[in-house]
Amino acid sequence: MYHSGMGTLGASGSKLRGGLAAALVLLLAGCGGAPHRGPPLAIGVESQYADVLRQIGGPYIRVRAVLSNPNTDPHAFEASPAVAREVSGAALVVMNGLGYDAWIRRIMAAAPVAHRQVIDVRRLLDLPADTVNPHLWYDPRTMPAVAVAAAHAFSALDPAHAVYFETQAQRFDASLHAWRAALRAFRAHHGGTPVAVSEPVANALLEAAGCRIVTPLALQLAVMNGTDPSPQDVAVQRALLRQHQVQVLVYNQQVTDPLTASFLQLAHAAHIPVVGVYETLPQGYHYQGWMLAELQALRAAVTQGVSTRRLGPPAGAP
Repeated sequence: MYHSGMGTLGASGSKLRGGLAAALVLLLAGCGGAPHRGPPLAIGVESQYADVLRQIGGPYIRVRAVLSNPNTDPHAFEASPAVAREVSGAALVVMNGLGYDAWIRRIMAAAPVAHRQVIDVRRLLDLPADTVNPHLWYDPRTMPAVAVAAAHAFSALDPAHAVYFETQAQRFDASLHAWRAALRAFRAHHGGTPVAVSEPVANALLEAAGCRIVTPLALQLAVMNGTDPSPQDVAVQRALLRQHQVQVLVYNQQVTDPLTASFLQLAHAAHIPVVGVYETLPQGYHYQGWMLAELQALRAAVTQGVSTRRLGPPAGAP
């Protein structure tokens, strides 16, 4: 869905609302973004961005995530005073943009910090403001750009460790080789695979893998935004599943409603495998392993008819 889930700093709901927003302004007016002793603080609003920040910053940067729990409804986010206090001390904030986390700007405006750096990933990628799919982290082009931008930002905050940050960004890019190779292999062997989706969470990954997404875009966006899709689009989706016109159904594992549940039931009845995808980093994973695991789940669905509703622990995890 368009709004993502609860986080390590503690919160729930979709946006800052009336009384809470006013309370945060009063709270932060007293905070004033006072500097914190020790390494600079960087916040990745979504946990996948925070994970990349940790990989680049290492021991020289403190990193926090706001939205991180993959087991909660990612529609419901409401910033709490605890979140606001943490953000008030951040030297760098990485946000997704495209309305996905617009509330973070209100928090930062309530507690201005001199020289705070902000990386808006939508702007970093030079995407139009009316881009309809905000799930930018599934695009293979996104995180390498974030890593480079983070290295530059950290170098400005801590020039003594600039070489370390730049080296870490290069290592991060190299660590994506397995995912990129798997994408190329999937395209070569399974390009054109017809896929149905509940909403456009992982569309960028599916497109990079050469899949053909056949669910009406209007239905995807309606489900993402919590509005009612047209009966015609729902009928098209159901026909795709009933008539076995797709090889897999990809759905947002973090959010299911009666309509999504009905699609899952139809897929089960038609013996179409399903793959659950996430909006926040699954527990135990780094970004690289997460993306590769999602692609492997897609491959298992297409080649073996195996469903993966939830990702298991990453390889090597206890």
